[in-house]
Amino acid sequence: MAKARLKKYYEEEVVPALIKEFGYKSRMQVPKMAKIVVNMGLGEAIQNVKVLDSATEELAKITGQKPVITKARRSISTFKLRQGMSIGCRVTLRQDRMYEFFDRLVSVSLPRVRDFRGISPTSFDGMGNFTMGLQEQIIFPDIEYDKIEKVRGMNVVIVTTAKTDQEARFLLKLMGVPFKN
Repeated sequence: MAKARLKKYYEEEVVPALIKEFGYKSRMQVPKMAKIVVNMGLGEAIQNVKVLDSATEELAKITGQKPVITKARRSISTFKLRQGMSIGCRVTLRQDRMYEFFDRLVSVSLPRVRDFRGISPTSFDGMGNFTMGLQEQIIFPDIEYDKIEKVRGMNVVIVTTAKTDQEARFLLKLMGVPFKN
């Protein structure tokens, strides 16, 4: 299989830039993306189980990998939720699939967001991981607008091996994430 375009770019351009910026002594110290987790929470799946099927299908089209159905950990009577009920789906992407998805997200999907002015650079967790929420799945070109029943949002978590948020922010900026200034 051919190497993902972004993975090659990371090895040739990003690694030397990070070494220069942070003064790493070895290429192995340079932070990299470990995995991307795409999660879709579906509260309405409590009443209608068929919602789950269409959401899993859409997530599979977007990521190119079959989603895992997530279940409720505990019962919450106010939401009529019992432990073990299916309430969402998620996909964990690694290696080449992760780079392919990231490339499509940054270069194709994010520019399609209405009134897009960049991603907030404050969504880091203190350990070098970045989280962002997307309001609608229709920004992905793989989703056909006419065939969706409902516009759904999703969370995208980019897990990096960076020790600090500053390193992770620099890594993602070099990889092409359009942060607000």
